[in-house]
Amino acid sequence: MTQPRNFSLHGAVDLGARQAAAQRRQRAAEQAPAGDGSPGTQSGFVIDVTDETFNTDVVARSRTVPVILDLWAEWCNPCKELSPILEKLAAEANGAFVLAKVDVEANPQLSAALQVQSIPMVVAVIGGQVADGFLGAMPEAQVRQWLGQVMQVADQLGLRPGGGDGEPAGQGEMPAGQAGPGDGGPGAIYGEAQQAMQRGDLDAAAAAFEKILATSPADPVATMGLGQVNLFRRVESYDQAAVRRDAASRPTDALAQTKLADIELASGQIENAFDRLLATFSRTSGEERDIARKHLISLFEVLPPKDPQVSRARARLSSLLF
Repeated sequence: MTQPRNFSLHGAVDLGARQAAAQRRQRAAEQAPAGDGSPGTQSGFVIDVTDETFNTDVVARSRTVPVILDLWAEWCNPCKELSPILEKLAAEANGAFVLAKVDVEANPQLSAALQVQSIPMVVAVIGGQVADGFLGAMPEAQVRQWLGQVMQVADQLGLRPGGGDGEPAGQGEMPAGQAGPGDGGPGAIYGEAQQAMQRGDLDAAAAAFEKILATSPADPVATMGLGQVNLFRRVESYDQAAVRRDAASRPTDALAQTKLADIELASGQIENAFDRLLATFSRTSGEERDIARKHLISLFEVLPPKDPQVSRARARLSSLLF
């Protein structure tokens, strides 16, 4: 990991005086009553992270939802000012991001990896990459502003609020608890969409998935199904020989590259499709670069969000953005 950018040193606490800190921590443990305002887990969107759980709870999780790291220590008074603000905003966000709390003294390996020199230290991890951060206690208004910028970056990577831990059902499966075929509920509409795809009626399949998304915009099965239908419809409209010629002769033409990426993905060449658009993103700028980024994100939705190839491509896009 690299050192986060754009740090402010206001209110930061030097970690050099470890012996005095340990003494203060010991006194606090002996004297502080329960509920004294020390940082701690407050909701389902706030988790405690250790050296052992960091890769799973932060790095892997950040590929589907932004993770905000709150690095603190028991003796740090500015930490006790900042942590409740972060916890409040995590509760308000209702899953748009996860707040991961790290006790720097209990987790020395993680502290060393993050190059922690002073606390409180807050770091945003998006798509497996350190995106931004700040040092010291900041007022709530400034923290909100910083979080807004973080969420804009997450949106650029195609991360959808609240979709971090959901495991979509497989294509054609109904999520648990959904109504079954024949009862007019969502399950029946899934069945209609699957039958339409099997007989090659892509328009009817799209209409069925759109009907589900009209009432449940974040439905993972319908999102993936509609993405697949739209991919197949685009590919059917292409002159594939012309698309391949255009892509070969115009490597910086983002539209030409997106069409060939569509063909590759539809034929099962997932890695080739993602690599093509990532290469186009890295070699272009301005509008062409944005076309490649947006199309790549749209192709992510054709596959389950936790598909390993999607995770790898999203991490690479994150590294190119930062």
